[in-house]
Amino acid sequence: MSQCEFSEACPFFQGKMDINQGLGAMFRKNYCENKYTECARYMVRVKKGKGSVPENLYPNMVDRANDLLEES
Repeated sequence: MSQCEFSEACPFFQGKMDINQGLGAMFRKNYCENKYTECARYMVRVKKGKGSVPENLYPNMVDRANDLLEES
């Protein structure tokens, strides 16, 4: 799978955590570089727009993303 179109500009990776090691590196590899359509942030951004993605939404928080997507 190709890289997420939003990964380089994603605020989650801009100061939220170090993306080059540890958990940040795992998120980047799993979500930004592979299964980005499964990223909670990607899901909300695509369906509701950039301003709808909470700053504290982590890529693995799919249940929370689904709750946000169900809201009107």
